[in-house]
Amino acid sequence: MIKLYGHELSGNSYKVKLLLCLLKLDFEWIKVDLMQGAHKAPEFLQLNPFGQVPVLIDDNQIISDAQAILVYIARQYGGEEWLPLDAVSLSQVVRWLSTTAGEVRQGPENARLYYLFNATTINIERATQKSEFILTQLNNHLKERQWLEFERPTIADIAVFPYVALAADGKIDLAPYPNVLAWIERVKQLSGYVPMLGL
Repeated sequence: MIKLYGHELSGNSYKVKLLLCLLKLDFEWIKVDLMQGAHKAPEFLQLNPFGQVPVLIDDNQIISDAQAILVYIARQYGGEEWLPLDAVSLSQVVRWLSTTAGEVRQGPENARLYYLFNATTINIERATQKSEFILTQLNNHLKERQWLEFERPTIADIAVFPYVALAADGKIDLAPYPNVLAWIERVKQLSGYVPMLGL
């Protein structure tokens, strides 16, 4: 049985849960109470010394970092459909995994942390500017396409989706980005889609 350690308000935990559900894989959800500091407890740090969720355990494999877990699940259970292996296609998907850890994190994810979790160390003006930048890029990219790459969803879409879709939590208005809104709705219509609090 696959075990997924995460928190229900974590977009990174959710994206892994979403892919597992889209692939109709059975898994056990194990809540890590971030508010009580469970992610810094010695037993959790044995799973992930970085003290971050999510963590996935599959047999004897322990994998941390949301994007790395998406890659693992896609290769182990999803095949070429979710993560193609030819050099060009793979690089196109990895670009979005990098964007998720870069611009999306610096923008919508940080804005959400600031307002929802009172993370006052975050520069909210910078996070708002970064949000506007990446949402403009996404909106332009999605102008004549249904998915971030190819004619089907891949882990690129799953990686980018949560914090963009949750932008309102960071007081980021998605109304100026109609192509992004349409893409969000397409993700929500996928067979096996499960919602998250706020979506």
